[in-house]
Amino acid sequence: MINQLRKNFNEAFQVERYNQFLDWIADQHQYRPPFRIAETPIFIPDQMRDQLIEACEEMVDVIVRPDFKEKSERALLAGQTVPNETPHTTFLQFDFGICEDGNGGYIPQLIEAQGFPSLYFFQDFVAGAYRRFFDIPDHMTHLFGGYESSTYLAKLREIIVGDCNPEEVILLEVEPEKQTTAIDFIVAKKALGIEICCVTDLKKEGKDVYYYKEGRKIPVRRIFNRVIFDELIKRDDLKREFYLTQEANIEWIGHPNWFFRISKHTLPLLKSRYVPNSLYLNEVDQIPDDLHNYVLKPLYSFAGTGVIINLNRFDIESITDPENYILQRKVSYAPIVPTMDDPAKLEIRMMLLWERNAPRPYLVNNLVRLSKGAMVGVRYNKDKSWVGGSVGFLNPA
Repeated sequence: MINQLRKNFNEAFQVERYNQFLDWIADQHQYRPPFRIAETPIFIPDQMRDQLIEACEEMVDVIVRPDFKEKSERALLAGQTVPNETPHTTFLQFDFGICEDGNGGYIPQLIEAQGFPSLYFFQDFVAGAYRRFFDIPDHMTHLFGGYESSTYLAKLREIIVGDCNPEEVILLEVEPEKQTTAIDFIVAKKALGIEICCVTDLKKEGKDVYYYKEGRKIPVRRIFNRVIFDELIKRDDLKREFYLTQEANIEWIGHPNWFFRISKHTLPLLKSRYVPNSLYLNEVDQIPDDLHNYVLKPLYSFAGTGVIINLNRFDIESITDPENYILQRKVSYAPIVPTMDDPAKLEIRMMLLWERNAPRPYLVNNLVRLSKGAMVGVRYNKDKSWVGGSVGFLNPA
């Protein structure tokens, strides 16, 4: 996106170097990520950087309002709320598609919001890998707020581990070794010294939670939560002693309720030039005549499942629970990243942290997904190159 840097990178690119980059990533943790890592980072121009920052601040203005918890109350699933909810989320992320603005330029458009952590550790690691194997200008950074990798990881350690013994802090998932994002868990364990646990590993005595490590009974004081709740709900086959909905003597770092409170459910509450018009389906008085310009999204889904992008009246009329869907104005991602063949579209995830008792969350990192398909996602980009997960480098603000 910074034309000269893009040109320089493409001209210097070598497939052999890219393969070495992938092998090095796999070798560092004896694990090869199953998702595609793109051949290139992106280089974000100052104007786009400033737009992304402004967009995030406008979204945050809504989420910090005193009435936000009340407005998001119906996002919580009946019978699935988790006790000891924190006053606010710990992790906050906004996904923006980069679109044409109609005036010859480009503008970020909000696609998703989530109060849940995703790849906070891997994104710092992969940024370092790009630097190691490709020519990234020294003055550019993938981080915000003046952070460097060392201070960024120290802040994550402070928020997640705090004053606890790292053994008593766990990263919790459903069958973590089978998750697409397992590399992030592995990097987090190495960085923080915490253990990775499946929900089936946890035992309970009264309100105390513990797990076994090398035959030792280890109490759990904090849970760094990576469980996608709607995935867990479907797993009746898992034998568990500990259920998230039970009262327990634990502190949640990333409380599960915020996965629902800040989600697709939040989109209709956000009004900004950076947010395509979004409506709760049960509040739509009249179905738009131009449905081809809209996308239908279930409130409770993950990784794009259940989204209908080629929409018609039958799709709308067949929905029996419209309160669980939103109708969102479709945006058209701009193919603005030149590659060796077709230009790539991109989505940028802005990653924030919200420390305990702080008035607002703040930007720390970013994640980029490059696509040449109808949507960002593996199934839309099969057999394509210069697509997949990446990171953005930018000039410090």
